[in-house]
Amino acid sequence: MQTRGPHRKLDYLGLWDFALRALGRRALSSGEIRVKLEQRAEDPAHVSCVVNKLVKDGYLDDQKFAENYAAARKDNDGFGKHRVLSGLRQRRVPPGAAENAVLQAFEGDDEAKAAGEYLRKKYRGVDLAQTLRDPAKLAAAYRRLRYGGFSGGAAIRALKVYTREASQIEEMPEEPTE
Repeated sequence: MQTRGPHRKLDYLGLWDFALRALGRRALSSGEIRVKLEQRAEDPAHVSCVVNKLVKDGYLDDQKFAENYAAARKDNDGFGKHRVLSGLRQRRVPPGAAENAVLQAFEGDDEAKAAGEYLRKKYRGVDLAQTLRDPAKLAAAYRRLRYGGFSGGAAIRALKVYTREASQIEEMPEEPTE
């Protein structure tokens, strides 16, 4: 079994080849590829040159990356705006591109309806009306919706479909979602 030691330092052509292989494995933002290249670069000046060439040649496009990521996280995972935006930040997407992609992906959506769908997906096979009578489970469902990226208001509206006690959540202390 090989042990992983310090990475071999790469020259410009080595960085170019490394970047293409990394992008071939999965989509990356320019910020993510920059970090990977900085860890491998023999000369730090080569990193910007490689990233600029990747952008110029069409291998990197943060706006397209952000749009695809936002749409996939919304459609496949059912996440809300805040969770998708947080994910884009973690993926080192520039703030403007991230915010534009999220606005575009969620344009015209009913957040409370999406929160309700997320809730039903997470509690598949459970009688939510019965389960949410328990204040602890109601609070847990609320936290789960907030962690899923939904606003407090949308989470409460989604929970009110199953229980009138959801209004009491507003008096609970707010927990950070990010």
